[in-house]
Amino acid sequence: MGRLHNRTAPAFGQIRCALRRLNRAFCQRTSPPFIDAYVASIAQRVPLLYLVIGFDVALLTYSFYGVAPNWALAFGAVLALVGALRGQGWRLHRIRTQPIAARRQALEQMSRVGGVFGLAFMLWTVLLASYGSLEQRMLVEYVLAVTAFAAMIALAQAPRTALNVAMAFSVPTMGVLVAARNLDALLLGLVQLVFTATMMIAIITSHRDFVRRELASQRLARKLARTARESRANYDRATIDDLTGVLNRRAILQRLRDELAKPAPARFWLALVDLDGFKHVNDTYGHGAGDAVLRAVADRINVHAGVVAHGRLGGDEFAILFDGALDRTQARATCRRLSTVVRQPIVFNGTRLKVLCSIGLYRLDQRETSACLERADAALYKAKQQGDGSVVLFGPEDEAALRQRALITRQFHDSVLEERLRLVYQPVVDLRTGRVVGAEAFARWSPDGRVWQPPATFMAMAQATGRMGEVTQAVLTRAIQECRPAENGLALSVNLSPRDVVRDGLADMLADIAEAAGGNPTDLILDVTERALLDDPRRATRQIEALRAKGFRIALDDFGAGWSSLSQLRDLPLDLIKLNGALAEALPDDPGARAVAGMIVTLSWQLGFDCTIKGIETEAQAEAARVLGITRMQGFHFGAPDTASALLAGLQRAVA
Repeated sequence: MGRLHNRTAPAFGQIRCALRRLNRAFCQRTSPPFIDAYVASIAQRVPLLYLVIGFDVALLTYSFYGVAPNWALAFGAVLALVGALRGQGWRLHRIRTQPIAARRQALEQMSRVGGVFGLAFMLWTVLLASYGSLEQRMLVEYVLAVTAFAAMIALAQAPRTALNVAMAFSVPTMGVLVAARNLDALLLGLVQLVFTATMMIAIITSHRDFVRRELASQRLARKLARTARESRANYDRATIDDLTGVLNRRAILQRLRDELAKPAPARFWLALVDLDGFKHVNDTYGHGAGDAVLRAVADRINVHAGVVAHGRLGGDEFAILFDGALDRTQARATCRRLSTVVRQPIVFNGTRLKVLCSIGLYRLDQRETSACLERADAALYKAKQQGDGSVVLFGPEDEAALRQRALITRQFHDSVLEERLRLVYQPVVDLRTGRVVGAEAFARWSPDGRVWQPPATFMAMAQATGRMGEVTQAVLTRAIQECRPAENGLALSVNLSPRDVVRDGLADMLADIAEAAGGNPTDLILDVTERALLDDPRRATRQIEALRAKGFRIALDDFGAGWSSLSQLRDLPLDLIKLNGALAEALPDDPGARAVAGMIVTLSWQLGFDCTIKGIETEAQAEAARVLGITRMQGFHFGAPDTASALLAGLQRAVA
């Protein structure tokens, strides 16, 4: 018995494995994606199957009318009605609109209902065949074969339902054929069995391939969805400003380019918005507060009427496209309302923050993006000069000024600086002796040799055209050659631009220029502005230390211009402080100005700095400065800027 058990155990195990595999072959997946796939496949065929069944019922009813009893024919009509209702319920557009739970239930019901309906149809046809002639029974057998074939084809993606239908058709038929005890009947039953088995194998194979395709399709869909998410994320990173959630510089400028590239571009209004007071918020309350301000301003722009698109250009500057249907008055009024909205307090950590916004407005009538931005920026510059959150519309007079400035810039770019530059010098007087002890060089440039542009005009062109280094070299060389400071005992001052101050290798370059011009760094004072020091303090400090190491003296020019910090003087490697002319103007009548100037003078003495005051135009101003202890003065009261020859002639007269 033990040996028999050992032999039969593997056989039973193999049978169980085969049954499990067979069961898996007939199982349908139940995940939502597969439910959708099953429904989409089956719903395309099931209504046609029930249409075939309805046709079969009508054909058999016609054939057996008057032969079979009426109640039997009525049963066929009931089957046709049930089939019509089932077919209507399985129409694709109807079943797809049902919830996922209802579709899953419909698939589960199909397995049971299909078998029952197939069995009922089989029994009805057998009942009819019992009343008919040989030809009518042959018709019944043909109808059964066609219906069974159609059912299994229609239910290829519902293998369990197909199996139930096949069993419903095959088992009763096999029973009838076997009961006939006829060789032909047995052979017919064998053919039916082989046919049914072959069809079921084909259905199982088809379903397995269907599952594989669907799994591959789902994997592809997931991959495509992941790719779409990544593409969207990449698009957001490329076009959306991380801080504010609006378009970034690249995206808003691309939107502007797209509009201008259209054959008939909409003449939108381009507004450039710059926040006034934003630096104060950042410096006083921290960058978190500054970020909160930027987000709040972006949100307020987003909901403002008339805004077509907007984005952050960088820092605290935004660009806005307003609806082109607005006229000049409406566009200006819209910007004023926006300015009013922006200046509303922004609450951050219990603090009410407030900023203003200056707006430059321009109607798009140029085809180049840079040209449109240039005009809007020119309007913004005027708005910032006016202050108090002004709105400036770029007009015809601005267009004329812009074209003139562009012309002069081109002329500056093409000019030979040595031929178009000239220098004038303003003396620096020591009140203790009344002698001229120094001079400050001022550069002038002319496009034609007749009209001379001051530094405030052509220095911006030098930066824009990349010729600032050439200007510095030309000015320093000519100043040394014209004034010969070592021979004449002059402390010669030359201004450095903010870009010069942070330029790498500046100290070596200026020392080489001074020596090549026949001068010495110790005879030169290099004037730097507070802006140059505050833009990049660490780098500027390193550069100044390198200049002093070469022998140059460093003066902090225009100190006290409005946002100076006395505490910064302690950390700066300076030799001289030059007080701003605005203080000089206020000294005779403003006790506050005298107090500020007095503190600066006292602090400079304590730190070992010399002190000069600029902009002295009257005797009263000179006397007020002298009372504070300032002895070195500069201004029109002592002499207007003039040529080197006039300066040196004055020195010779003083010596004589």
